[in-house]
Amino acid sequence: MGLEMPEIIRSFVAIDIDNEKILSQLRDVQGKLIETSARIKSVTPENIHITIRFLGDIHTEMIDKIHSSMEKVSFTPFDVRIHGIGAFPTSKYVRVVWAGIQDGRKKIEAIFNQLEPQLRVLGFKPDSRGFSPHITISRVRAGQKKAELIRCIKDLANHEFGILKVCCLKLKKSVLTSRGPIYSNLKEVCRSK
Repeated sequence: MGLEMPEIIRSFVAIDIDNEKILSQLRDVQGKLIETSARIKSVTPENIHITIRFLGDIHTEMIDKIHSSMEKVSFTPFDVRIHGIGAFPTSKYVRVVWAGIQDGRKKIEAIFNQLEPQLRVLGFKPDSRGFSPHITISRVRAGQKKAELIRCIKDLANHEFGILKVCCLKLKKSVLTSRGPIYSNLKEVCRSK
């Protein structure tokens, strides 16, 4: 009898955007970005989230250890105001269009700052890009219609999306397909008042 090799999965820790009103607002903004005729790919509504920590490829035997680390994070339910859009890496060179996090940003950073040392103990290397809470809504595939896209982003810089109640932290699995990634929940840590 040979030993079973643990499966390797792509994973990340996130906060889901599960508020229909906010998702509807995000879809409207994605539509306006598409109207610029820039070559962009919108994130599907079921995949919209706030990434706390991208973990990359992990062995399935790590799932419970990561979940245990998530359970050690102290937080109570809180509100996040989703406001404005911007771009990474810069407004002149747009690769990713994001919706911004206003009120509640410090609480999200506190979750990251508690989780990060736990993940280091498990052997995860620090993310070289640092942590900047945001919601990716679209990815730019090429430079066509760049001026129109930048103008649209500037016009929507102060768009108000609404208030999200954050109660849960989720460990998610990401399966890359030709039609885009498919995310599923592996574990979650939820808090109530």
